[in-house]
Amino acid sequence: MTGTTRSSVGLDDRRKRLLFRCWHRGTREMDLILGRFADAHIADLTDTELDELERLGELPDPDLYAALSGASELPAEFTRGVFQRIKAFKATGDEA
Repeated sequence: MTGTTRSSVGLDDRRKRLLFRCWHRGTREMDLILGRFADAHIADLTDTELDELERLGELPDPDLYAALSGASELPAEFTRGVFQRIKAFKATGDEA
């Protein structure tokens, strides 16, 4: 796998940065989880959801991966909205 399959053409600068950051996390597992989610949904996220994705992106990869895998929990402030969408996306492999 080489990364994103989505072009950033037509995205605003904030979404372009987030798309890039989702595919360049530092661990391949998180690149694949967040990158695929971003490929599928970055264009449709609201400003509030973009805020949430940016906050999630600041978490260390091991902590975020463990929470998405169900091995640990994050503080409640991180586990609403976008986190739940990413978790469901990861679980179903939904790329639509």
